[in-house]
Amino acid sequence: MQTVEKAVSTLEGVESASVDLVPGGRSRLIVGGKADDSAVREAVTSAGYTLISN
Repeated sequence: MQTVEKAVSTLEGVESASVDLVPGGRSRLIVGGKADDSAVREAVTSAGYTLISN
């Protein structure tokens, strides 16, 4: 999950990014700042993961 945190942290407007890992379930990505939603989604996808929004 550090890959996702690192990828999202480099985006413009992101002040912080952390993943709450849930083994065998859905993990939660928490992004602080004013990041563009589509840029966050692209960064997560590029890291090899799928982002599901609530």
